[in-house]
Amino acid sequence: MLRTLLSPRLVGLHLVTIAVLISFAFLGRWQLGVFEESGRAHVLSDPAPVELTTLVPAGERMPPESASRRVAARGTYDASRQLLVAERAPTVESGGGAATGGDDGYWLLTPLTLSDGTVTPVVRGWVPSAADPATAVPGGTVTVTGRVQPSEPTDFARRRTAPLPAGQVATVSTSELVNVWRGVRLRDGFLVATSQAGTPSPAGQAARQVAVPPPTERGGFTWRNLAYAAQWWIFAGFAVFMWFHFVRDTLRGGRPADEEGPGEDAVEGARA
Repeated sequence: MLRTLLSPRLVGLHLVTIAVLISFAFLGRWQLGVFEESGRAHVLSDPAPVELTTLVPAGERMPPESASRRVAARGTYDASRQLLVAERAPTVESGGGAATGGDDGYWLLTPLTLSDGTVTPVVRGWVPSAADPATAVPGGTVTVTGRVQPSEPTDFARRRTAPLPAGQVATVSTSELVNVWRGVRLRDGFLVATSQAGTPSPAGQAARQVAVPPPTERGGFTWRNLAYAAQWWIFAGFAVFMWFHFVRDTLRGGRPADEEGPGEDAVEGARA
């Protein structure tokens, strides 16, 4: 049997089968990778900043497609209404969700009054403690550039077991800020500042910038590629099936597949 299995013809078949299996397995894994990549979030184009007033209309909900877009807003800060957003890291989770853990500190949430009288909440930066000098609010007219974020869900605040001190909030929620900053025309969402031009901070020290991811788009799985992957692996299984049957039939014949012997008719003729 070993002599038959190692005959030149079957050795060639073994090598061809191994090459087919490796190729089909690789092609199937490649198609599976394409399928997995299609479902991942992709970074969208990040155009130049636009005016906040054109991207977030006053009195309307912020469009979902505006999340993480770069915007610019010009106005004056209202230092008397500044709030601290408690238990925050110097980053914003994708999608505007509340970010906790890590270097917990405070976001500086300051209302910015625009030229049309409307107010947009601005996260000016992050500080490690409420007594940090960078909490001082700059006066005069400032131009803030940053990324706009949707209003955060209020259920995050309900998970707290202890109330926050006065002047602190758990979320940047438009529905809650309307009740805190009474008497203002508040725009939906909030602006996370990445740069500021105008009057410097009175303390001469800027807060740490809060990082915001660029806008992303959730991919849609291309099921066709998953079917292609399964197809290649089925082909590989079929190749093994054919190899097995060919080898089995050869072994049942009792002689190497490439060995030439006298035909059956010739044997019968010799016996006669």
